[in-house]
Amino acid sequence: MQLGIVGLGRMGGNIALRLVKNGHSVVGYNKDTSRTTAIAKQGMTAANSLRDLVSKLAPPRAVWVMLPAGEITDNTITELGTLLSEGDAIIDGGNTFFKDDIRRAAALKPKGIHYLDIGTSGGVWGLERGYCMMIGGETEWVERLDPIFKALAPGAGSVDRTPGRKGRDPRPEQGYVHTGRAGSGHFVKMVHNGIEYGIMQALAEGFDIMKGRARDAVPESERFDIDLPDIAEVWRRGAVISSWLMDLTAIALAQSPDLKSFEGHVADSGEGRWTVHAAVEEGVPATVLSASLYARFASRVEESFADKLLSAMRAQFGGHAEAQLEKEG
Repeated sequence: MQLGIVGLGRMGGNIALRLVKNGHSVVGYNKDTSRTTAIAKQGMTAANSLRDLVSKLAPPRAVWVMLPAGEITDNTITELGTLLSEGDAIIDGGNTFFKDDIRRAAALKPKGIHYLDIGTSGGVWGLERGYCMMIGGETEWVERLDPIFKALAPGAGSVDRTPGRKGRDPRPEQGYVHTGRAGSGHFVKMVHNGIEYGIMQALAEGFDIMKGRARDAVPESERFDIDLPDIAEVWRRGAVISSWLMDLTAIALAQSPDLKSFEGHVADSGEGRWTVHAAVEEGVPATVLSASLYARFASRVEESFADKLLSAMRAQFGGHAEAQLEKEG
């Protein structure tokens, strides 16, 4: 299939490359032309503007926008809405607030332009591992673009089949799912990221407790000098709490057991806040997710090993640079 991609950063660029490697035709545009040139050398068709990108796509066109959530994405989708034609589709694969998706879909509908929102998880590892996708939008277009989603998804791999799923939609077993109408994909991804905050916080606090057992404040007879990289390694191999986040924790601690390169200023990219807001709207108690969000706020005025480990995990899965906040003297 043919797909346009706007935004060739850490994830957008790898999405383009994964599609090209799977035999699809990709036309890409990025404001930083060096990124466009580099990926074009590996088989992507380069575009020098949004208008140029649209002109190089055959109708019905589909354009995937992979930009930071907010104004830049809004402006790009608005401009694409003036360049595309009835029957074309716009996909937002970034971490957009789901209510913005609902608004955009409604604005594009009178023009006959379809809108899909795709919560995309996989970070900087997606080129190799594939992307877990939560897709909101009209069934017709979700099915039309299925070859794209199938190429991007991780596939079943070595994960055992879940008992009792016989007769259900096979796509979730491949790593992607149609969640419903526009907005639902990013809503599910928002909750996914809120949960991620909670799991990361639990891991970080647990390792901080183990590290703290060697402190002078603990009675000498009860102190343990625990090797944290070894604990992370053994826990990722068969423990109940084994997970990809545990894998990344093990990598981060193996690379730097004391995490000296991190100050522990942990950013939040929005989804955790939106998840808590949604819980308030629905009257659903979300004590763990709320506490993990507030812990990130606290990390910007206090420092702990737990906060450093949170920063290290974010760097591992998403390539997120630690927030460097100016300290008061």
